[in-house]
Amino acid sequence: MKRCNVLLVSPRFPQATFWNNKATCEAGGARHSAIPLGLLTVAALLPIEWTCRLVDQNIDQVSTDDIAWADMVMTGGMTVQRPDCLEVVELAQAGGKPVVVGGPDVTSEPQYYAHADFVVVGEAEVVIRDFISAWEAGERRGTFTAEKFKVDVTTTPVARYDLLKRGDYLYLAVQFSRGCPFTCEFCDIIELYGRRPRVKTTAQMLAELEAIWRSGYRGHLDFVDDNFIGNKKAVKEFLPALISWQKRHDYPFVFSTEASVNLADDEALLALMREAGFFVVFIGIESPDAETLVATQKKQNIRRALSDSVARIHRHGMFVIAGFIVGFDSEKASVADGMVDCIEDAGIAICMAGLLTALANTQLTRRLEGENRLFPEDWTQNKLREGGDQCLIGLNFETLRQRRDVLADYKNVIDRIYTPRAFFGRVRRAARQLDCFWPARKPVPDAKPSSRVLGLGRGDWVALYRLLRAVGRRQPLLIGYYLKAMLDCLRDNPGALQAVGTMAAFYLHLGPFSRVVSREMARQIAEIDNGTWRSPRNPSEPARSLEWRKTPATRGLSRGR
Repeated sequence: MKRCNVLLVSPRFPQATFWNNKATCEAGGARHSAIPLGLLTVAALLPIEWTCRLVDQNIDQVSTDDIAWADMVMTGGMTVQRPDCLEVVELAQAGGKPVVVGGPDVTSEPQYYAHADFVVVGEAEVVIRDFISAWEAGERRGTFTAEKFKVDVTTTPVARYDLLKRGDYLYLAVQFSRGCPFTCEFCDIIELYGRRPRVKTTAQMLAELEAIWRSGYRGHLDFVDDNFIGNKKAVKEFLPALISWQKRHDYPFVFSTEASVNLADDEALLALMREAGFFVVFIGIESPDAETLVATQKKQNIRRALSDSVARIHRHGMFVIAGFIVGFDSEKASVADGMVDCIEDAGIAICMAGLLTALANTQLTRRLEGENRLFPEDWTQNKLREGGDQCLIGLNFETLRQRRDVLADYKNVIDRIYTPRAFFGRVRRAARQLDCFWPARKPVPDAKPSSRVLGLGRGDWVALYRLLRAVGRRQPLLIGYYLKAMLDCLRDNPGALQAVGTMAAFYLHLGPFSRVVSREMARQIAEIDNGTWRSPRNPSEPARSLEWRKTPATRGLSRGR
């Protein structure tokens, strides 16, 4: 096997996105939040004779020296990373180096990457050997397409965490499963990874945790599964072993993940996750309106009081981050009030509220194409170049309701949920519900008495101090809100103090970001009001609703049928 220098480049996320929370990272002593787990996994699949180097563009800039060192460049990411990913391709090729692109965006829309030297469509494990063989044979161009959903994740190796500068990130990440059993119309996960969740073995997962532990890392690990409980049977088999491992290692990690809201229905599963050390879970609520949930095929969210479901998760020591979407066909004029009431009643401090976006190869996109409502591809491309995510550049289709009304409702939601009073009010309410897990820690022979106070160690108190220092520098006028949330927590439920600090830290980003979103919505509304907006599908027509030209099929969809 010939030696090869591989430069792995993680493309930059746009600054104006929900998850690009640089201010929160700074308060946590980091430079970026999430590690590029996909690229690190690809690195682990490459021959051991090959030398890998990682550059994360969210932290550092690829240099000409990096390109000169490499024999090949590997890159790829999500849709919002596309502009920077394409720049990486150009930079590598300008330096005379072959570039390999893969990942979810390439898999969904490979046509945008056709000029790359190698294109990998689908999951890398299926085609990596073919790619390596082609490279060794001297080929310098090709497309490798993996058969869908055929990866046996039990063969996936431990990611190359050694390539990271760990101090640059708020947390590390692992993956237990791929795929989701549900059929939400707007979601591309089932198109990328299938509806039958494929899971790693318990022994495999514990080996990954052991490797991270032996590296010296302690702290937050994110399970990046799109639905951690997609295969409940497998999760319930894994969690008792995870609990035992945590106990043996004196609970070195706390965990976060994403799950469907039916997690709240399973008390036994909630109890296991709590004891394992999970402290936060992202839930896709999308809409409080049952008619909308049925229309968009998110039926797992109906026939339940969402505030009760969230409260049940909170009572098991995990605070909820929730996703909400504005722009569904079946929405009514009351959507903003209903969404804000849901968020406030449930005490969900951190909400990723965005505009509906038709992603490539989803059921939603196929339906909108059939109804001649989808905007041309170049519109989306131009919006991506401007930067942003679904919070800023959604609604890439003609809406059934007046577009102005949809934008105004979305602006209404953002303006109301992210005032300091509303946000920190929800933080305090969530804190009163949280029954956080305090692990029993093993005594250390001949050690000094424990320095833990209220369940928090010295590092936790340092983190809280660092947060307040960052608030004093970035949001000094709001320091009272932060202090009140923490003092209320100390009085009412001191065990939730770490969770309160985490939630509050998000406001360093979400407060300013919400104002960016609000200004952009105001700008788009003004374009409609002054007549400068034209639909990319019908540029000669003024902005208007499609109500007047509904077909029988779309009338049924708008009523949730």
